[in-house]
Amino acid sequence: MALEYRAWQEGDDLELIQLWGGPESAVAEQFRGSFRTPSDNPWNRCITVVDQGVPVAAGCVYGAALHPDRLWCYIEVAEDHRRAGIGSTLLTMLQHEAAASPSGVTALRSKVTPGTTGAAFAEATGFSTLQRSRLVVVAPGALAAPAFDDAGGPQLEEAATGSVELTRALASFYETVHAWDRADITLGRAQQLFLGDASGAGGAIVLRDKPKDDGGTIAAFAISYTQARTDDPADVLLGYDTALPPSEQQAAVASMIAMLVHQYPIQLELDDSMEALAAVVEPLLATGSARLAAPETLVVANG
Repeated sequence: MALEYRAWQEGDDLELIQLWGGPESAVAEQFRGSFRTPSDNPWNRCITVVDQGVPVAAGCVYGAALHPDRLWCYIEVAEDHRRAGIGSTLLTMLQHEAAASPSGVTALRSKVTPGTTGAAFAEATGFSTLQRSRLVVVAPGALAAPAFDDAGGPQLEEAATGSVELTRALASFYETVHAWDRADITLGRAQQLFLGDASGAGGAIVLRDKPKDDGGTIAAFAISYTQARTDDPADVLLGYDTALPPSEQQAAVASMIAMLVHQYPIQLELDDSMEALAAVVEPLLATGSARLAAPETLVVANG
């Protein structure tokens, strides 16, 4: 019997998970949550493949508010139905759906874990790597804590998560380190997604090049998304002023990390585009003072 390609329906996820089993990667687990009935607000299209009444594969495509130049897409096929052209057919159908999207955006992006079937499929269908991302745990005492004084040098201070100055620094950092996939991040969006109550932000500290009263600006900042201190690594977003000279960027990042890991470990997301952060963390990974918390992921795109 011929396969049926139809719009996603409620309950498809329960049948597909029974057939698919556990996800092959954290990326796959995350994307599985993107399947839903087609919608125009927010825009998404999801397609289910049915074999003799049983869902065996699915694909979805949807927009990304922060990165408007590409649409997210994901495809998964049951193991016993792979290498039969189902994935390629789904991709073609999703591209047709994308062409009719309100944004007019046709380029697609996805995330894959190297060595998985998803990565192999992406490569075979012409997707190329845009960015590598790693989740890194930095051990306590990995860097010696710097000395701060009140004599006009660098200053470390707490910052309110509602601070306009912090929001501006975060938005500028995010936009710069995502030049590989243009970010449309306003101050309001930065506040909502990274600093507001719904974001889970629990507190923030900033490192200034000199006291604020002397015109000091934010050289680096750290936002914690861990509400209670435990021995587990605290989840931290660390950013810095990308307008500074590279050596000063690295010095600010190193000072911030040293303070954060004085007693406890932290967990950071590190994209290769975060050059100053990578320059500080790479040697720590090489010496074992930092480790990967999960397999690396790649953002891939077909345009």
